[in-house]
Amino acid sequence: MNLPQKGSTGYLYSIVAVAVLGGLLFGYDTAVISGAEKGLQAFFSGASDFTYTDTMHGITSSSALIGCILGSALSGLFASRFGRKCLLLIAGVFFFISALGSYCPEFLFFEHGKPSLSLLYMFNLYRIIGGVGVGLASAVCPMYIAEVSPANKRGALVSWNQFAIIFGQLVVYVVNTIILGDHLQPTVEQIAQHIYPAEAQWTVETGWRYMFGSEAFVAGAFIILVCFVPMSPRYLAMKGRDDRALYVLARINGVAKAREILADIKATTSVKNERLFSFGMMVVFVGIMLSVFQQAIGINAVLYYAPRIFESMGMGNPMVQTVIMGVINIAFTVLAIFTVERWGRKPLLIAGSIGMAAGAFGVALPNVVALPPVVSVAAIMIYSACFMFSWGPICWVLISEIFPNTIRSAAIAIAVAFQWIFNFIVSSTFIPMYNMKLGSMGDGFGHVFTYALYGVICILAAWFVLRLVPETKGKTLEQMTGYWRNRRNKA
Repeated sequence: MNLPQKGSTGYLYSIVAVAVLGGLLFGYDTAVISGAEKGLQAFFSGASDFTYTDTMHGITSSSALIGCILGSALSGLFASRFGRKCLLLIAGVFFFISALGSYCPEFLFFEHGKPSLSLLYMFNLYRIIGGVGVGLASAVCPMYIAEVSPANKRGALVSWNQFAIIFGQLVVYVVNTIILGDHLQPTVEQIAQHIYPAEAQWTVETGWRYMFGSEAFVAGAFIILVCFVPMSPRYLAMKGRDDRALYVLARINGVAKAREILADIKATTSVKNERLFSFGMMVVFVGIMLSVFQQAIGINAVLYYAPRIFESMGMGNPMVQTVIMGVINIAFTVLAIFTVERWGRKPLLIAGSIGMAAGAFGVALPNVVALPPVVSVAAIMIYSACFMFSWGPICWVLISEIFPNTIRSAAIAIAVAFQWIFNFIVSSTFIPMYNMKLGSMGDGFGHVFTYALYGVICILAAWFVLRLVPETKGKTLEQMTGYWRNRRNKA
């Protein structure tokens, strides 16, 4: 086998770009609900055999997250057994099936266009299948990118995965807006009365289907492209396929550096199946809590229900504000990409936590004192922007970096599973909390309580990062193995 003497940056970027497309599908699948959920709610509210409540809608809007929990929990076992590339391919297939099934959940078994409890179950099943794909991709995409990337580029390249997630969300915001066109979303009052103007009737019957089905085009492209990327060199080395691992490393780094990297990998993987807590409990605890805080600060309640939130703030066209927020999110994710290797992981997380806390309290404040709606809109934009340069990308960077080689698959699977568990908790409880009423405050109580709670959690997240999270900037994955081994020995 002829080994390249010099590494190819173009080759590195091309295989990372394919993995990053998995992140785009992750963002697309999770955010498509933002434009479809009101049409979906109106559709199932028309069922004659059951009453579609706010709680049921919260669970239906978040049902994909059940699959995310399953997919991420299984990712560790399957990534170790079958490899990262194989799981990316399986994730793409699940995305494709979910997109078509959500578009037409009546397929084969039900009368088209007639809502029922059984059809609701079938719709949620297809969303859960897509969620399994998201769960697999959320764990494996950053893992794959981290394992093929040189140490001095790893933070930025893994951050591109978060960029793709946010870009996928922006794409689906735009796609949803284009699909909606001149039609209208049904209002909360119209849904309660089951009476819709002609402009909204199309959205109730058809619009939400097109929004879900649009994902199939991206998923199909991803399935094809994954077939052309190599297996992770660290996975190959752990399976004893050293020649193939060396070839992949040489194409990325050049043969001399590749031999050095492979030697380091083999030195840290001499024991191929160490127990999860072989390096102490703290490394697993830190990974889990990074995931928990990333979701508990409440960001996905904003991303999934953005049009509804902007409507409650008195905005005339909430879909436009949602797209604007998506553009801002992209800009601040790019900020993280260009600063993560310069400023480090911890400073970005702490600054983002503080900014998010200020934004969350700013959203709550106009419900206590009379302020113009623009204050709430600006505050929620600040809240979202601060997440995008901190907890959005940096959490994924750290989760892909901090775990030792021999437990990485299992530890990432557990950490990401906790992320989806808390994503489901936050997303499914948002509407009931947001609609809580108390005395003279009416709806304002739920608005204040929800965002004040998220603000307090943001402050706790900053404290956690300051005290317990190690800085990984500039360290190789093998050096992190040594860090946790030394910390365990000192304990």
